[in-house]
Amino acid sequence: MAKKILSAEDSALFRQSIGEVKPVKNDTVTFENVKKPRPVPKSSPLEPGNPFTADLSGALDKLANEDRLTYLSPGLQKNILKKLRKGYYGLDADLDLHGLTSQQARQHLARFLHDCVEQGCRCVHIIHGKGYRSANDYPILKNDVNIWLRQHQDVLAFCSTAPKHGGTGAVFVLLKLSEKFDNRELDF
Repeated sequence: MAKKILSAEDSALFRQSIGEVKPVKNDTVTFENVKKPRPVPKSSPLEPGNPFTADLSGALDKLANEDRLTYLSPGLQKNILKKLRKGYYGLDADLDLHGLTSQQARQHLARFLHDCVEQGCRCVHIIHGKGYRSANDYPILKNDVNIWLRQHQDVLAFCSTAPKHGGTGAVFVLLKLSEKFDNRELDF
């Protein structure tokens, strides 16, 4: 690279611009050992869209008052359902939908499942009731919950509970872990 030659006029302008210069007496640089903060992974918030995304390929039969609910996502082992039924995973939260309309129950269920996934809950207890006061002995909330849980993106499995937890009027639901809790080891 060729050296650029400055005119006397340019050199004088440069020296006038920077002003008086003091020579540096020490030419060594000292570095401070500053601890850098540990990197924190970015947490992606859950999508606020419709969580009931799965499409049910076939129509489900209507359930009667004492019919048991069971569901297992494709690809999961059957022993997960056995462990869920026996209470192996432990309960992290519960929701009671008694006395709500179908629309209110859907909103409560969506909000509840979203909060549970966000907080890292693994197994939840949902009480929908047996529907003895429903018309034609077909419980409305029980059938709705059956459909909604099958469609929900974060539900891995669910089953009716033991009589001491509500029997056929309640379900245990196994949820996926949120991405921020994926580093924990799980025992299926």
